[in-house]
Amino acid sequence: MSEVTEGLPPDFFWGVATSAYQIEGAHDEDGRTPSIWDTFCRRPGAVANGENGDVACDHYHRMPADVAMIARLGVDKYRFSVSWPRVQPGGRGPVNRKGIDFYSRLVDALLEKGIDPWLTLYHWDLPQELEDAGGWPHRDTAHRFAEYAELVHDALGDRVPTWTTLNEPWCSAMLGYDTGRHAPGRKNFGEAVRAVHHLLLAHGLAGQVLRSLGVASLGITLNMGVHTPASDDPRDVDAARRADGLGTRIYLDPLVHGRYPEDVLADIAERGAEIPVRSGDLAVISTPLDVVGVNYYTSHVLKASDDPAVPEVVPQGRPATAMGWEIVPEGFTRLLVRLQQDYGVPMVITENGAAFDDLSVEDGYVADTDRVDYLSSHIAAVAAAVRAGADVRGYLAWSLMDNFEWGYGYAKRFGLVRVDYETQVRTLKRSAQWYRELISRFRG
Repeated sequence: MSEVTEGLPPDFFWGVATSAYQIEGAHDEDGRTPSIWDTFCRRPGAVANGENGDVACDHYHRMPADVAMIARLGVDKYRFSVSWPRVQPGGRGPVNRKGIDFYSRLVDALLEKGIDPWLTLYHWDLPQELEDAGGWPHRDTAHRFAEYAELVHDALGDRVPTWTTLNEPWCSAMLGYDTGRHAPGRKNFGEAVRAVHHLLLAHGLAGQVLRSLGVASLGITLNMGVHTPASDDPRDVDAARRADGLGTRIYLDPLVHGRYPEDVLADIAERGAEIPVRSGDLAVISTPLDVVGVNYYTSHVLKASDDPAVPEVVPQGRPATAMGWEIVPEGFTRLLVRLQQDYGVPMVITENGAAFDDLSVEDGYVADTDRVDYLSSHIAAVAAAVRAGADVRGYLAWSLMDNFEWGYGYAKRFGLVRVDYETQVRTLKRSAQWYRELISRFRG
């Protein structure tokens, strides 16, 4: 066993992850209707170079070969998301048989290769019709999501062991409805706060449905980091508290403890907004979890600004990825140990990885040593957290392959596998080979 993995338990598992809109393409085939990202991509200036996910990695047509490629990496699990508008066009009504059949074939192909499917029901592609009806700020969307969850389970529940409801509700709510950087591109903090609650309610309602249908492993995936005050100045300390409140505790406190943090409610009220809690909501939201998916990329040092709601990020002079995110592996360890202490739910790393400008292929090879260094340091950080008592069960690298990176279009590459978007040729990078070798050594 290498020093990178020292302390990880023998049954620790390894995998790779993707999401539907980022890789599938086939945006208008076999009954799929537009999602909010299809619409957002067509808004001038919304996405770099006016790019979109219409074709992306063409995974919808290349799935069997992609599954064979996943198998060559030697992983235990593959995390993918289901496209809601592909499975239930418009977000209402019966299942679209052609749409769900794609995922049924995907699951079968994975199982044939000895790979466990790890399913995410929602990775940001809300059917446009539901956004037109109010979107996530509208309570009815949570009930529509629970119905969708049941449709997917009816088709795949006999073969999929782990069910994740939502990926990164912070991004859906805050980037989608507050800053407008993500679909649907609204800019209203009050709507974003309502979206937070209805996303959590959607998780709880779907969780209750899935539990009633016998799902053995239920989870949700959250993106988190560590927020450190730049100084002992009370204003800086408060800036870090606020960021932690809106980034982590507003989700995990209701999910695990059945309550919203009082200080976060006060911060929200100070900004003229309110979480629309109804009687019984928190009991639904706190439906017991089997696993919390942790997505980690970076951590921040924060300094207060003139606007308490928008702290200043203080650069620490560290190396950074192509996203401009400083590389802070020790923040990963701190986060996981803190989550263990405060919440005590088993964890799986559902995303961790980095974008670098590894555009060139020389002799059929991409020498992305910077990504190897990133992965190595962060897997070591997970192992350090486990040695310190964090219950982390597995690690899923982001991402299997280069793909549509939301507002950045195709400019940022996170993949272990390079994709030539003109030819759709896949090329394993050095990082993919390193990851395969790491897994092989770990198994001994």
